[in-house]
Amino acid sequence: MKFGFGLSALKEQYPGVDAHYLRMPHVEKGMTVGLFGGSFNPPHGGHALVAEIAIRRLKLDQLWWMVTPGNPLKDSRELAPLSERLRLSEDVAEDPRIKVTALEAAFHVRYTADTLALIRNANPDVYFVWVMGADNLASFHRWQRWREIAQNFPIAIIDRPGSTLSYLSSRMAQTFSDSRLDERYAPVLARRMPPAWTFIHGPRSSLSSTALRKVQSKKAPSKK
Repeated sequence: MKFGFGLSALKEQYPGVDAHYLRMPHVEKGMTVGLFGGSFNPPHGGHALVAEIAIRRLKLDQLWWMVTPGNPLKDSRELAPLSERLRLSEDVAEDPRIKVTALEAAFHVRYTADTLALIRNANPDVYFVWVMGADNLASFHRWQRWREIAQNFPIAIIDRPGSTLSYLSSRMAQTFSDSRLDERYAPVLARRMPPAWTFIHGPRSSLSSTALRKVQSKKAPSKK
């Protein structure tokens, strides 16, 4: 797929980012692929657990671990360089079915809805499902064109600490309550006509990027 910006220009904008992160992973017709996006600032074992549960329960052929260059809902000043977050993601994403990418940077778009539309248009014969941790569901309605995402992609919500019951009060869950599937149908979710979503229970990790950043900031030497 050709992007609007050449690889040389992208590598200049994102120094240290290897070219393969800016290319779409290879897929075959009929594959089932999970799309798992985030800042991953930093990535940790909790993210890896969500990815592994998604691969197993959704019967995925691949999971694209999509590291965003920025997040419109978060302070960009706290973001580590994209190259660092990609490298650390590779360290925690050990399953070979996980493909770490920086497609949002390659597409030069800011919003998930645009990224997903470009991915779908480039791969019309692949079954995609959007994967997200339940802790992100509370703010999902603040995402740009969140309804469009739900109406065009099946969504798998993976349990996270503190979200096992609270997700029910989220705006997305209430808006699309009639589209919820029992989690026993998770293996066929990607092939269901959206809107379609399920909540998948499973092991949970208490790790969080926010907490890890706080620990790192305390360890960092003070600047005087």
